[in-house]
Formats: sequence, structure tokens, C-alpha cells
Amino acid sequence: QVQLVESGGGLVQAGASLKLSCAASGPTGSVHFMGWFRQDPGKERQFVAAIKFVAAINGRDITYYKDSVKGRFTISRDNAKNGVYLQMNSLKPEDTAGYYCAAKTNMVGSYDDPANFSSWGQGTQVTVSS
Repeated sequence: QVQLVESGGGLVQAGASLKLSCAASGPTGSVHFMGWFRQDPGKERQFVAAIKFVAAINGRDITYYKDSVKGRFTISRDNAKNGVYLQMNSLKPEDTAGYYCAAKTNMVGSYDDPANFSSWGQGTQVTVSS
């Protein structure tokens, strides 16, 4: 199973930026998607962004975003660590949550459903003050 370790969370003011990193190890050649999800205590884990590993269009990775983060967040590959980054700009208090990296090792099911991801990191907290 793929092992994932996140880093880069913290406490920032509204409007600031943070960059989360997710390093992957193990059978990373089996990964089809990697994604970022976020979760508040007592609430369901929500999709934030995903990147498709197995194909690219004209050399550009295929990426997907939650509507509320489009134009502010960017998911990209970290080729050195076989993982992904999440660049978060123009952060808002409503972005406050625990952020989790995940890996999907098959093409079954949607990229935005956490139930379809088989490997998860331990999470990193992002807190945005107003």
C-alpha cells in the first residue's frame, strides 16, 4: 500500500498563502489519481483537488478542483517525492480544516469521493484567521 506524509500546514491570516506537500512511498507506480481532501471535526471529509497521474494532455496533467477553490488553489506533482503539492493562495477563514492527501490506485469510481481512495496521510492542519 502507498504511504503518504503531508507537511506545510499552519496558522495564517486571511489573504495569505500556504503550500502543502505530500510525499509518497511504496508502490507509487500503481497510483492513478492523487487528491487533497479537507475535514472539520464532526463533519464529512470533502474533496478539494485531484490530479490524474496516468495521462496528460499536451504534456499538461489533468487536474480537478472543488468550485470554491478554483482560481485560488493549484495541485501539482512533486516528481522528486512521487507526491503532490497543493498551493493555496488568497486563503479565507472558511478554508480552515485538516487537510489530507490521498492516493487512488484504480480507475473505478469518481476522483472526488473519498471512499474511492485507498491510501491516506495523517493530515495537516490549516487555520486561517480573519
